[in-house]
Amino acid sequence: MLNKSEKQQLVEELHQKFTESKIVILTDYKGLDVDTINALRRKLTESNIEYRVVKNTLLARASEDTDVAMVKDHFKGPTAIALSYDDPVAPAKVLYEFAKDNNKLEIKVGVMSGKLLDIAAIKSLSALPSREVLLSQVLSTMNAVPTSLVRALSNVPERFLYVLQAVKDQKEAA
Repeated sequence: MLNKSEKQQLVEELHQKFTESKIVILTDYKGLDVDTINALRRKLTESNIEYRVVKNTLLARASEDTDVAMVKDHFKGPTAIALSYDDPVAPAKVLYEFAKDNNKLEIKVGVMSGKLLDIAAIKSLSALPSREVLLSQVLSTMNAVPTSLVRALSNVPERFLYVLQAVKDQKEAA
């Protein structure tokens, strides 16, 4: 049991985490046993995602003056929060995949960049490739453009020579 100063310290810590996080997803873990929750925490930790179980009253206080305040109505029942500070896709991906195998884990709602995410939005987010994959796709696209441009430009003098040759052949024939 936390005393008043510990609760205040926890609220301040959570408030700071809410302001720094890229995404916050609320889950209902009711019905999951300890081993299953620990397995979920391990998967989340591998992806640098923080997963915490906190009293709803403390969550409500900590969410004041943050984007997370818009989901205060969902602080009911057993609530755990997943926070990610760098990759907003990772928690959606891990939680959604875990919920498919463990139907007792319920994804309630999420907040990302001041936008409310319902379950459909979180599912869509989980279908996106990871940040690293997206960056590599952008990089390969950026590399392909100059290569194609160089190839196209190198063909211009060659084609110009063909045109000159054709004009020369026409004049010689006439």
